[in-house]
Amino acid sequence: MKLSLIQMNSTANRDDNVAKACSLIDKAVASERPDLVVMPEFFNTLYVFQYWDMEHLKEAERDDGPTITKMKEKARRHGIHIIATIFEEEGPGLYYDTAMAIGPDGRIIGKYRKTHPAAVRSLEKLYFRYGSHFPVFKIGDWRVGAVICYDAAFPETVRCSAINGAELIVAPYAAPMRNCWREQMMTRAFENGVFFAPVNKVGTEGNWKFGGTSMIVDPHGTVMTQATGDKEEIVSATLDRDEIYRARQMRPHFRDRRPDLYGPICTPSEDIPRAD
Repeated sequence: MKLSLIQMNSTANRDDNVAKACSLIDKAVASERPDLVVMPEFFNTLYVFQYWDMEHLKEAERDDGPTITKMKEKARRHGIHIIATIFEEEGPGLYYDTAMAIGPDGRIIGKYRKTHPAAVRSLEKLYFRYGSHFPVFKIGDWRVGAVICYDAAFPETVRCSAINGAELIVAPYAAPMRNCWREQMMTRAFENGVFFAPVNKVGTEGNWKFGGTSMIVDPHGTVMTQATGDKEEIVSATLDRDEIYRARQMRPHFRDRRPDLYGPICTPSEDIPRAD
């Protein structure tokens, strides 16, 4: 599989952002001929979740709204798959942070909804509901999963996707640069024997400065290619499924895992015994 990641900056003008995204997709197709293109989290809008204002709910769109309609057109025109993540309106008062997988016929083949909305520096939990599933999309003859930004801070999320059959896991981000960024991405790939591909925003949006550094990591934990932290870029690599087999034969984590022992991970917080 040929994979391309689109690292970009966004403004408050949705139409301009989507036009830029379409132009970058065209550029990726012309130069790299990818099978799959992945956009960063909230590529179509300024990162409004740094503020609390109900006016920002108008940024949400349905899956047949203007942003995904344009992504469908690009997928159909180029005969490629696209994964695009937006602030999704499912219904009145019900919103998600959703990665939508679009097939070469322009149809949505699946959705992943962020399972861990952030509420550290951002205010995402005030805007949207968490998802509850780790679907795997069939893209060509590959099985592709997704996690979104803060999700990847929880190793259980990537493991769930890998257990469900993912060979490649993409991770759309809207995140500032932080300590251990590169090491975390390498670890998620290494511990699951999967290709792992975080694609981040870059530049300044409001009070946030995004860290870029999108990358593609192989199942051995080796960074195949990496973007800078300060400019818009297209990051591409050709993925070899045989590397998954080699990695999992060398490190049989799935053979040796002991889910019968991992009850404490799934114990509801209020039922965990106090340390005293």
